[in-house]
Order: sequence, then C-alpha cells, then structure tokens
Amino acid sequence: MLEFCKRNFMFDIRADTDSDGGSYLVGRPIVFEIIRRGALDDADLSDVRFLVNHNTGMIPLARAKAGNKKSTMQLQRDKDGLAIQVQLDVENNPDAKALYSAVQRGDISGMSFMFTITGDEWEGLDTDHPTRYINSIGQVAEVSAVKFPAYESTEISARDKRAVEDARKSRSKGSEDVELEKLKLKYLLEV
Repeated sequence: MLEFCKRNFMFDIRADTDSDGGSYLVGRPIVFEIIRRGALDDADLSDVRFLVNHNTGMIPLARAKAGNKKSTMQLQRDKDGLAIQVQLDVENNPDAKALYSAVQRGDISGMSFMFTITGDEWEGLDTDHPTRYINSIGQVAEVSAVKFPAYESTEISARDKRAVEDARKSRSKGSEDVELEKLKLKYLLEV
C-alpha cells in the first residue's frame, strides 16, 4: 500500500459568491513545481474531500465524487495543476462559516493536498539537499485550506527523510563497489 504524503505551499485561495448567493472558495491546491507537469494525468480524483489543515477527523466541508453531479467540490486539471471550486454551507455549518470568514479576511491564504506517489526520481542523493521529482501521482485523497502554508513541517520532514534514506539505500546497493574504489583511491592519495 502506498503511503499518503502532504504538501503545504503558499497558494491563493479566495472567498466568492455566485449569482444565487451561495458561498464558495476558489483556489489551486496543486501546482507543478517539483511535481512534474503531467503527474496528475492518471491520478485517481474519484473521491476527494475538502478539509481544514488535513484534519481527517473532521467532517469534510465539501467533497468531489466522480459521477455525482451534486458534488460540493469541482476539480479541474489544467496546464498549471489542479483547480478547485468548493461550495460551502455557511448557513448550516459553523466550521464552513468560520473558514469562509478566515479566507475572506486573509487569515487563511494557503492550500495543501494529501496524495500517493506512483513514480518519482531523485537528483543529488550524494548531497545534503537531494531533490525529489514526482513524475506521477496515484491518488489525491483530500485538499485542505491550511493555516501554515509552509512546505516544512515535522510530519513532512520525517516522511521525506525516510524517503531520502530509502532512495539512498536502494542506490547504494548497486554502487557498493564504486564506493569501495573511491575509498581505496582516497587512501592511496593520502599515503
């Protein structure tokens, strides 16, 4: 089973209303940076929830479900990533009303998403700061409005460190002889 990852970035999210007086949030929780363009092409977006701060224990504020024309969240893949439109029930849901107000005031201005990775590449594994390129996303489980739209967080760092170490281990298995030769050469140069 694939492990879900979360990414927090600083992206625009704004409050809006429609001609019927409905309250909506509009934003872009996924953009293509280290995540390569096309990574969402085959991603499973059949059942995606809208949460706040990735709180999977809360009742979703909206949901995009494939085949359900009355879904409260619309998803659109485009050249820049994934765009969303979330219909919020600010009349009957105090959490939705509070979020809408916080976004409208600018107190919450970021978005994030939780997803699985089905294809990636690493660059610079022999450095202190390797780069991971995500080529394909398997499933997007949820998108969130977030208080702290920063990439680094304790949970992210722990998972990313584990992923880096796993990639380094798999790479080093095939290059043990090269490393041994490097050590021999280093020793000979010092003598």
